[in-house]
Amino acid sequence: MPSGGAPRSPWRSLRYRSMRWWSVANFLSNAGTWMQLTVQNLLVLQITGSAAATGLSMSVQAAPALFMSLLGGTAVDRWSLKLTAAVSQALLGAVAFTTAVLVVLDRLDLTSLMVLAAVTGMIATVDGPACALLGNDLVPVEDVPSAIGVGALIHNAGRLVGTALAGVTVGFLGTGAAYAANGLSFLFVASVIPFLRPAPGAVRHAAHVRAAPHRERAGSGPDMTVRQGLIFFVRRPRLVALAAITGISSVFGRNYGLTLAVLVTGPLAGGAGSFGTVSTVLAGGGILGAVLGARLRRPSVRLVGTLAAAGGLLQVAAALSPSLVVLLVLVLPMAVVESVSDTAGTAVLQTDPPAHLRGRVLGVWSSIGTVWGLGGPPALGLLMELAGARGALVTGGLIIATAIGAGIVLHTRRTPVPVTLPTRDGDVTGRAKLGTAA
Repeated sequence: MPSGGAPRSPWRSLRYRSMRWWSVANFLSNAGTWMQLTVQNLLVLQITGSAAATGLSMSVQAAPALFMSLLGGTAVDRWSLKLTAAVSQALLGAVAFTTAVLVVLDRLDLTSLMVLAAVTGMIATVDGPACALLGNDLVPVEDVPSAIGVGALIHNAGRLVGTALAGVTVGFLGTGAAYAANGLSFLFVASVIPFLRPAPGAVRHAAHVRAAPHRERAGSGPDMTVRQGLIFFVRRPRLVALAAITGISSVFGRNYGLTLAVLVTGPLAGGAGSFGTVSTVLAGGGILGAVLGARLRRPSVRLVGTLAAAGGLLQVAAALSPSLVVLLVLVLPMAVVESVSDTAGTAVLQTDPPAHLRGRVLGVWSSIGTVWGLGGPPALGLLMELAGARGALVTGGLIIATAIGAGIVLHTRRTPVPVTLPTRDGDVTGRAKLGTAA
């Protein structure tokens, strides 16, 4: 189907049949995953009675992303995208079914649960970039922001449904049923993948997908190494800038579940109910931002930076809120700006690299993101200990806005140097037309 019609509609990616099927499959998979995650935390608590052990199980599942994402991205570049995604989904389903059987037989202990969590994390280092890139192949490159925005909405909807279904499923069918349901959702996704068809004008053409495994197995030398992906990333100024913007925002902002919780329950003298209201507004702003982000056609690093700086200034204003009502008024645009910035940044990240390097670039990004995820909350916690909730939010917001503002000024004064990229079959040419330049 052509990409004409409603060019700025946030739902334009759903005009493609394969994308509609992929969205349905992702919704079911997200619901199943959140159902399992909810049950897993409850299961660890039942087995150990320890909140620390619950946190450890989550860390064990996330840890492989720090060390293995580069290898996972290389695997995605080396093999057929559809085959890789289908196999990884099937393996995740097998892990879920294995856990369900152990639960039903009452043979699941903490050690086996940790091992299964680690295996899930290792598979996810391949599954994450494979499914992300496969979804983008189903729409023309100018509709990738719409696909990403729709994916964000599906993720949030799946989280709400999965979390709600977890309690119902456990209450009526038992804990093992939640894992079995997640296993079925993975198998449904794996069964849909073979029938998906890339759209004309997609980032990676069908011919490239079919030919890539044979070319790379035949031996493309160092061009398929992890090192090649790292070199491309660090030599690509717009990707380095995107990483810096996201890193600063992640460390000194964004962790609103921590900072706003302390602000609401401390200086604003609210309770758990008040923070629940703030969280609801944050979630609503995130959904609205995903819709607005899906309307983008030519996202850029400059747009990501501008939105992140605006978010930092809104964070400063929120920190100075005299009451909960004022905070709620400011929290909504904060969430909207963050969500639009995320959609724009993801679109740049997934469309800027040549097709044969996209998996490795996402692998580098995943490793960096894991570092931010592990280091951000402790750094903010220390800052709040030193400066209080308001001081931490003000300091963090000013650091974000100042650093990004200075970067934008320096970039505008710098003479651009054209970069020539090696191309392969299926790579997007005329990359400047995508508007992803910083």
